[in-house]
Amino acid sequence: MKPSIEPIEFHGIEALRLSGPRGATAVISKLGAQVLSWVPPDGQERLFLSEKAIFDGSVAIRGGVPVCFPQFAEMGDLPKHGFVRTREWSLGAQRTGDDYALVTFELSSDDATKEIWPHDFHAEMTLMLEADRIDMEFCVTNTGGAPFEFTSALHSYLRVEHVEKISLEGLSGHDYRDAIDDGLVSREEITELVVEDEIDRIYHNVKAPQVLHNGKQSLAIQGQGFPDVVVWNPWVDRCAGLKDMSANGWRLMLCVEAAATQPITLPAGEEWYGRQTLATI
Repeated sequence: MKPSIEPIEFHGIEALRLSGPRGATAVISKLGAQVLSWVPPDGQERLFLSEKAIFDGSVAIRGGVPVCFPQFAEMGDLPKHGFVRTREWSLGAQRTGDDYALVTFELSSDDATKEIWPHDFHAEMTLMLEADRIDMEFCVTNTGGAPFEFTSALHSYLRVEHVEKISLEGLSGHDYRDAIDDGLVSREEITELVVEDEIDRIYHNVKAPQVLHNGKQSLAIQGQGFPDVVVWNPWVDRCAGLKDMSANGWRLMLCVEAAATQPITLPAGEEWYGRQTLATI
């Protein structure tokens, strides 16, 4: 079958299902322009979506790939991870070819956003599905008359069989800020990172790809434009305090996020983009 795009209802919200080569599929929602599912030709879901995720827009959907903008985490005065995760986006471009399906959602500043963050902007989130990979690109344009600063991330929740049994390559030799250890900056010395407890780290200036080894599956993770990689898992106790996570949800996920955690200054009329590519290997 040729690649296609169709509107669907996903957990009660409007979404699009992209069908690509060799049976690959992906789902992206209008709410938050959030990628919620990616199934490559092997039929195995690669994104984690919490069984207790909330889809009414009151909070961000727990799982998939939330878009964080114009603030990452709590590094500023805005709501945690900004405000675009709970906004309704509008459909922009959509097209298919022999070997891909692509869709773009758009969001512009309005009176409601300016009450929170007084800047004019236009944002686009693009998802391209191929047989063995997805490319997710976030682009923001400063449509106002003065520069503004922002931080951002594609907060990817990757599905794993058992987080205690995975390993993550590609971060050795990079400095990281450890939120669990009061922001202490250290250098990663091990070749394969394993998760044995709660982890919340920002790795800086990462240019090479990472490889997530998850049982018999491996996933290549590549950022572009985003200078940082965030690795997060709440582990048992923190997970228990999250109302939209099941008790064992921590075991089935690892966030490996493409992020810009230091403020980016965007001049009036200019645009910035960052991308994350996930590919089966």
